[in-house]
Amino acid sequence: MRNVPSDHPRYASLILRDQLISGIQNGITSQHGLIAHGRGESFDYLLSERTLPTANQAARAAAAHMALATKPVISVNGNTAALVPTEIIALSKLASATIEVNLFHRTEKRIKAIISHLNSHGATNVKGLSTPSRIPGISHDRAKVASDGLYAADAVLVPLEDGDRVEALTNMGKTTLVIDLNPLSRSSQLATVPIIDNIARAIPNITNHFENIFHLSSQELTAITKNFDREIALDEAEQTIRDGVSNLHN
Repeated sequence: MRNVPSDHPRYASLILRDQLISGIQNGITSQHGLIAHGRGESFDYLLSERTLPTANQAARAAAAHMALATKPVISVNGNTAALVPTEIIALSKLASATIEVNLFHRTEKRIKAIISHLNSHGATNVKGLSTPSRIPGISHDRAKVASDGLYAADAVLVPLEDGDRVEALTNMGKTTLVIDLNPLSRSSQLATVPIIDNIARAIPNITNHFENIFHLSSQELTAITKNFDREIALDEAEQTIRDGVSNLHN
């Protein structure tokens, strides 16, 4: 699929699919990740594959939260590593954020493959292999975290996330910044900042906002976070998706 012409109407979508296939071939993405991506892609289609104004505001609020955090962490799963490795690393360096690999379908081999993949794109000190700490309230492998990574974080960017872990991280008192194309998912509903957008657009958007606001005072950054209305963002995304469904029948 590398030879898809750039003027193809589904070019961007097809390229992302191809990246996930490569991720599976390289031991980074699980096959279950394809199902999750397809679900998100359907929501993106109904959003007309664009960043809504409130999603842009959410990205700005997320950037402000990361700028205010003392221990920001970016959680990475297989799909994230396959789709936006360079973008994740750029944001982590800009925001001085730790990257930690955290997987539901966890194997040591896959953790090592993702860390190696991120390192090949310029990452350093990626965590996730040594995970002596646990997130309370979770019985599966995503509970396993680095003591000086996700466990110690005060703000966590959790793209393409499991809702139960967002809930558990929130219960630990952490600020959760979630990228999810479904505004009705538990992740979006429980997040401190729900960013209803495609990760391929959202991560660069957060980075751009960070570049524009990191110099602001803590009071100004706090004002950005407080001025963001999560309920309005969720409502706009849901209504846009409902309108998209309605338009398909017209």
